[in-house]
Amino acid sequence: MTFAKLKKEPIAVLYGGDSAERDVSLNSGLAIAQGLEQAGFNVVLMDTKDTPLSDLVEQNIKRVFIALHGRGGEDGCLQGALENLGIEYTGSNVLGSALSMDKVRSKQIFKACELPTAAFAVVRKKDFSELDIEKQLQALGGKVMVKPAHEGSSIGMAMADSVEKLNNALIEAFGFDSEVLIEAWIDGPEYTVAIIDEEALPAIHMETPREFYDYEAKYQSTSTQYHCPCGLPKSEEDEIKAISLQAFKATGASGWGRVDLMQDSQGRWQLLEVNTVPGMTQTSLVPKAAKAYGLTFSELVERIVLSSVK
Repeated sequence: MTFAKLKKEPIAVLYGGDSAERDVSLNSGLAIAQGLEQAGFNVVLMDTKDTPLSDLVEQNIKRVFIALHGRGGEDGCLQGALENLGIEYTGSNVLGSALSMDKVRSKQIFKACELPTAAFAVVRKKDFSELDIEKQLQALGGKVMVKPAHEGSSIGMAMADSVEKLNNALIEAFGFDSEVLIEAWIDGPEYTVAIIDEEALPAIHMETPREFYDYEAKYQSTSTQYHCPCGLPKSEEDEIKAISLQAFKATGASGWGRVDLMQDSQGRWQLLEVNTVPGMTQTSLVPKAAKAYGLTFSELVERIVLSSVK
């Protein structure tokens, strides 16, 4: 397909949806649509909460830009439906999306591939009543991060450094998911590496006065700072780029995305997760990295679309 033909054909931006990350997705979708229009694409905005995917077929749309965060959009379900309809899409395929979205399975993959990641345990809701909370807390160093296995944007996450806090954090997390990850606390700075077409963009260092980079720090706080260039020596930045690319490929992710990691108090890198549909507002992390790389927002979304051409 020629580039000129690609721009003439309609491309649907799928956004909104009904996941816990709906509000973030609405903002991402609007920004992406605007960027694509500025790049000369024929854009159709589609909120999947109100519009069935069959409308894509009725409107003869052959390509979509996925801007749905969280369940139903980032976990392989949508990707499978689009493949069944014969519609091409941006980002990772079914398996890559499902594995990357699953915090438990992706951690298991990191460990199997001998990639650095903090110690962890998995608790299922049906087994919660039998869990020895004190024993589990001590086994992971006495301070942990609790994460629902299938949520993004730090939804349902909490720090726990006592039996009572861990118990409450697990109860809260089980309100979002039937499976919860308990991860040893990492005391150090957080970084993220955006990836497009198997190329790592400049790393970003996130700083927040909050206890960790939570939902409020990401989307509501005015005190969160983003450093790009990230301030690391070139050798260290090259190292986290390489680790991020390895993690991205290990979960089967492809096209574009973002890998989050931290540096612990001993200076060791620890992988957190792979994001296959990261936030895409004008102030989100991937656009910040792209800007440092030399891409405008419209050039960024255009390149993501091009990466979807099989």
